[in-house]
Amino acid sequence: MTARSATGRARLAYLPYLIPGLLLFAGVIGVPFLMNIATSFTEWAGVGTPTWVGLDNYRELATDGEFWASFRHNALVIVGMAIIPTMIGLVLASALTDLIDRHFGPRTASVLRACIYLPQVLPIVIAGIVWSWLLAPENGAVNDLLGAIGLGSLAHDWLGDPATALWSVMGVMVWIQIGFPLVIFMSGLQRVDPSLYEAAEIDGATWAQRFWHVTVPQIKPEIFVVLLWTTIAALKAFPHIFVLTRGGPGGATSVPSYYSYVNFFEKTDVGYGSAIATVLTLIIIALTIAFLRLQGRELAEER
Repeated sequence: MTARSATGRARLAYLPYLIPGLLLFAGVIGVPFLMNIATSFTEWAGVGTPTWVGLDNYRELATDGEFWASFRHNALVIVGMAIIPTMIGLVLASALTDLIDRHFGPRTASVLRACIYLPQVLPIVIAGIVWSWLLAPENGAVNDLLGAIGLGSLAHDWLGDPATALWSVMGVMVWIQIGFPLVIFMSGLQRVDPSLYEAAEIDGATWAQRFWHVTVPQIKPEIFVVLLWTTIAALKAFPHIFVLTRGGPGGATSVPSYYSYVNFFEKTDVGYGSAIATVLTLIIIALTIAFLRLQGRELAEER
């Protein structure tokens, strides 16, 4: 028996253990996705017999200003859920590992990490309701605080004004999301050789120099994972919008996932909602493939 055939038989031996997961994937994700694609080529109100319309829903999407506006809003949501939390989480993870842990002990760093991670474990609905109270125009804690420190002129209807609604939602998203990259980066830093920091410190490197020249290069794989995960989460963002603004005011915070929901359940235009969901899913798949290829190329260059 050759080594190749032995390897092939060893791989086949694991196949039975994959079958339950594959069946679950097919039942929960694969079949519904194919059904959604099929529905996107029809005109259907959710009851009765769907009417085949071919590519009409996709042609309508191409000229739907509200659809394209929702994608522009989603670009800002990606900033609030992926880019900013990743940057802040990276800095905080480095500070907790390279400064707090070394000077105040691992217990202090663990407590601070838990405090920062707490918003991540809160149900989004609860977090959204609390923040809607805090940002309320009347008796909201944010406006009351501004008044208490002499900045009452800045009091505002943060979620009710189209000019500030999306920015306010982004702020809440940043607060919720920071904990995830922080924990991933702190875990990644555990595999970094401490002698690299010690050597850099002996050479006179500041914390900022150690961060840029040691921390960032050493945890590139974790940065790729966090950016991919949070970007996909941002593209699928729905509960934040639903709880805080319901896409308003005037569609100022609508994103593709919420716009699809509106067409599905409020307008009962299931075919059109399915087309939106299909386009969004294909974008997520393409983005995932691009991220993985870029990461593979980076790893190949390092080797």
